[in-house]
Amino acid sequence: MAWIELEGAVNVRDLGGLPTSDGLRTVGGRLLRADNLQELSPSDVAKLVRDIGVTTVVDLRSSNELKSEGSAPLDTVAGVSHAHHPVLPEVGSTTDMIAEALLTKAGQDKSRYPDDPVCGHYLGYLEDRPEQVVAALRSIAHSPGAALVHCAAGKDRTGVVVVLALTAAGVCAQDVVADYAASGDRAEAIVARLRRSRTYARDIDSKPAASHRVRAETMAAFLEQMGARYGGVARWLTDHGFGPEDLQLLRAKMRDPAGLKAPEGSAV
Repeated sequence: MAWIELEGAVNVRDLGGLPTSDGLRTVGGRLLRADNLQELSPSDVAKLVRDIGVTTVVDLRSSNELKSEGSAPLDTVAGVSHAHHPVLPEVGSTTDMIAEALLTKAGQDKSRYPDDPVCGHYLGYLEDRPEQVVAALRSIAHSPGAALVHCAAGKDRTGVVVVLALTAAGVCAQDVVADYAASGDRAEAIVARLRRSRTYARDIDSKPAASHRVRAETMAAFLEQMGARYGGVARWLTDHGFGPEDLQLLRAKMRDPAGLKAPEGSAV
């Protein structure tokens, strides 16, 4: 995995170099994924913007998260745009309303896929906010430079949007799942960072430690369900307005323009 080591974020990586099913590779410096960006240092900003070329931040957090967290270091950088695409249903601001909504959501997650409620939760993004999921992918495709996708932990909301982007670009399923699972290597560091935030600390401490794990089986089940329920990622995207021109633009952005083949023996 092409980890990007930063002072103010711990789950950041470049999605270049992943093999596609037709023997090509994704391009580095086109799509990045990350956890919360609120604590980026000046040197982090320089690395992301000057060295890597980030021009678009695709933020998947809710409006309440944005309001609670406040401005982030990349928000005021010239040449970097902020695309906000909340993939969770927006709920009210009162504690009782949020608690009720979360209880309802947990039941829905389990009913969607009883064998793995986290997979059910991911399927909920597609059912509850398909327009935002598609808009996030469109923001990636139209970014003039590198697009940086993030949420809070960089594993769930970010994980699903990245999985859809990589699959649409033709990345092999096993490599899509492996990238998702890589966030598990940083699980303790992610939880420690979120626990320092007034926005996320209570949520982190209210859940058992096992709930923060990242399981490859969850994403494998999600992709299997995408096929069984919707006819696959490409079909779901098409059915929700991500047309052939959008798909062509996304693939052109992410795939090796030189047509370089993956090394002999690479998994495809």
